[in-house]
Amino acid sequence: MLAKRIIPCLDVDRGRVVKGIRFIDLVDAGDPVEQARRYDREGADELVFLDITASSESRELVRDMARRVADSIFIPFTVGGGIRTLEDIRATLSSGADKVSLNTAALKDSAIITEGARSFGSQAIVVAIDARRVKEEEGETRGRGDAATVAPSLSLPVSSSPRWEVFTHGGRTPTGVDTVEWARRAEQLGAGEILLTSMDCDGTRDGYDIELTRTVSEAVSIPVIASGGAGTLEHLYEALSEGKASAVLAASIFHFDQFTLAQAKDYLRSRGLSVR
Repeated sequence: MLAKRIIPCLDVDRGRVVKGIRFIDLVDAGDPVEQARRYDREGADELVFLDITASSESRELVRDMARRVADSIFIPFTVGGGIRTLEDIRATLSSGADKVSLNTAALKDSAIITEGARSFGSQAIVVAIDARRVKEEEGETRGRGDAATVAPSLSLPVSSSPRWEVFTHGGRTPTGVDTVEWARRAEQLGAGEILLTSMDCDGTRDGYDIELTRTVSEAVSIPVIASGGAGTLEHLYEALSEGKASAVLAASIFHFDQFTLAQAKDYLRSRGLSVR
């Protein structure tokens, strides 16, 4: 069994790390390069940087940050947000990132996944999925939205089973795309990893959406990173064991000194999990 990974996430807004609840109410959480150095020293397995504003000006700020981070740390890091073209992927990787995270662009034109994997290797292409549970009272499926540009079969099914809808543009735009089917399709197109965020749980510190994480993890053979909701070390354990995730992404519990990476790893080992 592959060792589980713990990955701090740095949401970057205009050159600063921020953290919110369910994608809103952002508060400042520090300088991204200093945070990266700290997590490198503490033993993080990887880092993820997400540019949540994703304007052209912000993209250049994040690329500059990637260059400075690459000179400062020795662990892999992923950069996402506003990456729309193969040239954007190339520029981000050339800035020092080891992987790129694709979300909105991948749904608009799924060929970018295949082209990116072919040019830079599947290991460099992470498909990020922001998912929200569909409530029973919402009834029939939405319009196909961005699903039409990928495949009609990705539309949300009418079903009594749990369903999760993919959102894009930083969680602002519903797509009508079924999360599980999109994860399967992303793997077929060449993605090397899925970064799965529960919009319902994000920033709440009430725990990950275990049912969502397990459903997607069982549907694909590539690694799934669980994201959204970590508040205790038990939550990390639940996502990795019950949720069958390969890695957990966390922000608040590390940014605000609730726990250290060492404490998290020691706890997971004490529960019988193999961690890096």
